[in-house]
Amino acid sequence: MKKTNFSCSQCSTSWQKCGATNCWSKGPEAMPAKPGNCPSKEHLEVIEECFELYKGDSEEAKMAQVAARVEGLCYQPIPGSEAVNARWTRVEDTIAFAKLMGYKKIGIATCIGLLDETNRLASILTAQGFTPISVCCKAGSIDKLQLGLKESDKVRPDTFEPACNPVAQAKLLNRAATEMNIIVGLCVGHDMLFNKHSDAPVTTLVVKDRVTGHNPVSVLYGQNFYYKRLQVQSLEVGESPVEK
Repeated sequence: MKKTNFSCSQCSTSWQKCGATNCWSKGPEAMPAKPGNCPSKEHLEVIEECFELYKGDSEEAKMAQVAARVEGLCYQPIPGSEAVNARWTRVEDTIAFAKLMGYKKIGIATCIGLLDETNRLASILTAQGFTPISVCCKAGSIDKLQLGLKESDKVRPDTFEPACNPVAQAKLLNRAATEMNIIVGLCVGHDMLFNKHSDAPVTTLVVKDRVTGHNPVSVLYGQNFYYKRLQVQSLEVGESPVEK
């Protein structure tokens, strides 16, 4: 039985010590050893088989090639130095990818709490020659009680509180025949449902994080101090409403 307990995250130790990992170095002679749970150790055939998908004329191949080009474009090399400077934001990366793919109609699946940001994004996309089409998560305004939840499950109990409807967001953008969809702040789980039902390829521009101003990586940077509780105590969430 081949090992499938992959944990590439542990190669961070190699990176901190050597400035390289087995899959990223200056060449075969400079490669650190593969860790015991390296995916390429026992599953190299999968990696090579998948890489072949990027060499043809398929949609996957075009997306992989364009994404690699955008990765190169978003850095500014410094002549005579190995150092590089990042020059593009995620918004610019997204615009560059869409332009190189030849997309025109761009869907935006937005959280109702980020309508202002979505309007600003739509303005930028319009200025860049795209046609933005946005659908809000609360479209249809159906109360959460119809999901089988209790009043106590609401953010504001005993008030009308519409549920998010990410599948409808996807289906509506499918009807609009968008060529690429952008997620702006959908909740965890709702983003998964949107991805699952979207016909067009999906990228995420904004990841919702109500506490950190939509910057969830700050929790990882602060986990040894402010967020150390996440390593020493279980996050209590109560019963699943599905199991009640």
